[in-house]
Amino acid sequence: MAKEVAVKIKLQAQGGQATPAPPIGPALGQHGINIGQFISQFNERTKELNGTIVPVVITLYKDKSFSFEVKSPPAAVLLKQAAEVAKGSGVPNKEKVGKVTPEQVRKIAEAKLQDLNVQDLDRAVKIIEGTARSMGIEVVR
Repeated sequence: MAKEVAVKIKLQAQGGQATPAPPIGPALGQHGINIGQFISQFNERTKELNGTIVPVVITLYKDKSFSFEVKSPPAAVLLKQAAEVAKGSGVPNKEKVGKVTPEQVRKIAEAKLQDLNVQDLDRAVKIIEGTARSMGIEVVR
């Protein structure tokens, strides 16, 4: 018989470097999740994503046990890494902050494909290009 779900919690944390400090500690503590156990499991599972922000969906069950699913990093984070910029532009239509190649965009789209609402890689590329455009990052052909 399946466990009964009490709550689902969505967080973003640094891969391999999670700590009980905010936002993780308070978000988990209010639901009674063993914070130390979660952090050790999360850091072990995300150690190859060292320092990269990753979304995680934590499912807490009625018996206070939990499971979690680590998603791929947000497209904006991957684009900032590829373009080697600290942050996106405040006025993306006028001020460009970086450039990426179509190959980099395609690689990001492949990584994000399972989390996007498309099955076709070409459409995923279009979504990533749109995100880049809204951040002030040019796709240089």
